[in-house]
Amino acid sequence: MPQTDVTVTSEVGLHARPAAELIKAAASYPCDVTIVAGDREANAKSMLSVLTLDVRSGQTITIRTAGEREAEALAELEALVTSL
Repeated sequence: MPQTDVTVTSEVGLHARPAAELIKAAASYPCDVTIVAGDREANAKSMLSVLTLDVRSGQTITIRTAGEREAEALAELEALVTSL
């Protein structure tokens, strides 16, 4: 299961628009995608799950992928989070 740590740079963290963009990208892959923030984790394909993490600007999250096209998904999601 590949994973990477990424610091969220969006001023609003992973809320509203940035979360929606991340979820849309994650949903385009057949693999499982999980976001870990502190001691909590969420399904990256679920808006409610991502929003309950309450990720703030400057916080480091871990993105994990498992399954078909996992490496490709991880690379795209890492790039997306750093560009938000």
